[in-house]
Amino acid sequence: MHQNRTETQRRRTVGIWLLALAAMILVNVILGGLTRLTGSGLSMVEWQPLTVLPPMSDAAWAEMFAKYQESPQFQLVNDQMDLAGFKGIFWLEFIHRNWGRLLGFAFLVPFVVFLWKKIITRAEVPTLALLFVLGAGQGVLGWAMVASGLRDRPEVSHYRLAAHLFAALVLYAALLWAGFDRLERPEARPLNKGLRSAKRHLRIILILLCFAIPAGALVAGLHAGLVYNTFPLMGDTLVAPDAFEMSPGWINFFANPALVQFDHRVLAFFTWTTAMGLTPALFRKGMIPAALRAKIGLVIGLANVQVALGISTLLFYVPIPLAVIHQLCAFLLFGATLWAFHQIRLTIRAEV
Repeated sequence: MHQNRTETQRRRTVGIWLLALAAMILVNVILGGLTRLTGSGLSMVEWQPLTVLPPMSDAAWAEMFAKYQESPQFQLVNDQMDLAGFKGIFWLEFIHRNWGRLLGFAFLVPFVVFLWKKIITRAEVPTLALLFVLGAGQGVLGWAMVASGLRDRPEVSHYRLAAHLFAALVLYAALLWAGFDRLERPEARPLNKGLRSAKRHLRIILILLCFAIPAGALVAGLHAGLVYNTFPLMGDTLVAPDAFEMSPGWINFFANPALVQFDHRVLAFFTWTTAMGLTPALFRKGMIPAALRAKIGLVIGLANVQVALGISTLLFYVPIPLAVIHQLCAFLLFGATLWAFHQIRLTIRAEV
């Protein structure tokens, strides 16, 4: 009995740590959205991954500003900016980068301590090491994204922006899943019609979000949220008349702001309708455990909030607060869906 209690406590400790790391990723998603929307992301023109302190003297600030003045963003957009204005955009990007570094420390330090105290077992080391590699890769991808905006034009590659956000989503999902594995307790139920339907809907939502979230990054990178600010039509038509004006035709899906916005709308619509398809599960008390119904209710609620945020962001021409909350809510919706999906898998496994 004591051994079982100790094992439960051990798994709980590791699970809470992993979920805390996932929460830290959400904070960085907010910071990343703010840096993009305020144009702060290109203020630091050097990576310097081991530098954690800001300029500490007037000379150091002057040197940092001089380097920024050589960038396309300064020369083509902010050529009237003085040192005070530079400091205004510098701090947000500085915090964003250092929050990412803090994430690395928040992983490594507990990992070493837990390994030393045998809170982490040897069998868990490969999985946790992979999570660290994913996190480190996210930092490298983030710099590759920034570097794309330091060459010829004052904009980062929208492809790299989408890849950067998707990598954050993958890491977030992996941390959540590993944390849920250590904290969730199965409640055995037969694989009935209600569970089967809910599982199918949740899986589809997760797949759709894996496309909708990067599509949202493409919208942001192309400033596609500033064209056709009407809903549900795009101007006077369902599909914008210039949606396929680029050649070759397939490039429109990735580089034409009109079609990229339409794609995001379609993916969001199908995500929302699939979430609404979960509504009957809320009333299947005999088929679906109460804890799972609560999680499904959270998915439905967040899906409705996300649609409202998306439409409002579009109609009001992408105000920064709405745009950031919209991006955050997408991650929250993904996390809630993953949580519900994880419990269904445990429920079915326990019954088997």
